[in-house]
Amino acid sequence: MIKLGVNTVLFSGHDLETAMKHIAWAGYDGVELSAIKGMCEHLELDRWEEQMDGILSLAEEYDLELLSMEEARLDEDRLAKAFAAADALGVPVINIGPGGNSDDAESFERQTDLMAKMAGRAAEHGVTLCCKAHVGACVYNTPTTLRAMENVTSPAFGIDMDPSHIHRAGEDPATALPEVLDRVRHIHIRDCKGPGPSPGEPHDQACGRGDIDLWGYFRAMVDGGYDGSVCLEVIGAGEYPLAHRAIIAAESYGYMNACLKVLGAR
Repeated sequence: MIKLGVNTVLFSGHDLETAMKHIAWAGYDGVELSAIKGMCEHLELDRWEEQMDGILSLAEEYDLELLSMEEARLDEDRLAKAFAAADALGVPVINIGPGGNSDDAESFERQTDLMAKMAGRAAEHGVTLCCKAHVGACVYNTPTTLRAMENVTSPAFGIDMDPSHIHRAGEDPATALPEVLDRVRHIHIRDCKGPGPSPGEPHDQACGRGDIDLWGYFRAMVDGGYDGSVCLEVIGAGEYPLAHRAIIAAESYGYMNACLKVLGAR
């Protein structure tokens, strides 16, 4: 069964219990812990040992799995802490962006070499390092994702396939997904209105509100045999009232759950 979660960045500015409570009320199976420095650190990697018991207790209280963690940066020191924290918490996947610059060969080689190195360290902790294509970065579309897959061969490395970035690269995510699905280990999801470069207003990132063919994306996901996690990642909602963020989470759950039920994946 495909599991549905929410990246706690949606609830930035609120504590982790508030985030988990609203995510559970919306019906999700689990959470992606946000450890994004400068944006939202529900998991503070510099003191994760102090937080561990509290996080595990909240997960048990609200019956939520710890599906993944987003550290975001390809940073050796922070990733070393993220791998240790994930190992202790039972988090299977750490998500990052690729960094670097688009269409810059030197940047691409440097960043993918570092991904390979960090995937080796992830393997030591029994976790998977996932990277997604990102607007403006060295990996930003399907062709560069395929090249990264060729350069980083470790089984502890996977792709975090986010349709909003592929959409903003001018591609159809439903068509692109099968090309990389054999290495996809996590899926970030949100909708998007317009071609970008930003994903749009937070309420337009709710699944079903934008221009992406998310039904086709889910169909490609299921047809390809994907059985991992799909985590809603909505950014920029820091000024939204708590109720509005809960609506985004609940509305997206309803859309995704309905699609997956029709497809027989839930």
